[in-house]
Amino acid sequence: MDITEMCLECKNFFLRDGVKDIHSDVYTISGHVIAPLDFIIPGQFFRITGSILNDGVYQNTTDGLATLQDETFEGNIWAMAVPPAFLKLCEEITAWQNKYGGVGSTNMSPYSSESISGVYSRTKASGGSSGSGESDVQTWQGVYRSRLNKWRRLSIL
Repeated sequence: MDITEMCLECKNFFLRDGVKDIHSDVYTISGHVIAPLDFIIPGQFFRITGSILNDGVYQNTTDGLATLQDETFEGNIWAMAVPPAFLKLCEEITAWQNKYGGVGSTNMSPYSSESISGVYSRTKASGGSSGSGESDVQTWQGVYRSRLNKWRRLSIL
């Protein structure tokens, strides 16, 4: 699972010192290198905001910076302190998405059963964990809700 999407879902970008971890400046990205970036250590995650081409979360590694596009922008870089347990959860959710999240997955169907032997029939799934009375198509957000809750914040900051 894309860590940017996970952080947005939880409204948590793992700022250790709150707004002190948000660095505003004019940044230049050229050849997959950001300047200035002297406040981010190798391997650390960071968030870019205010960019036209590169808003999102990246890791300060060769692979992590490889997708950056050249630009100069006035914006913010957030120094993140992402816990290893959150990264592991991202990996688990990615595996779940790869297995069950596709359009063709039976998990994504609103029907609990279908049959095509002579006469077509199908059974609509009944309400599930949402409590809404509507059929629940399982999403990674629903499946992992209880495990994501410990990371959730009321606001981004």
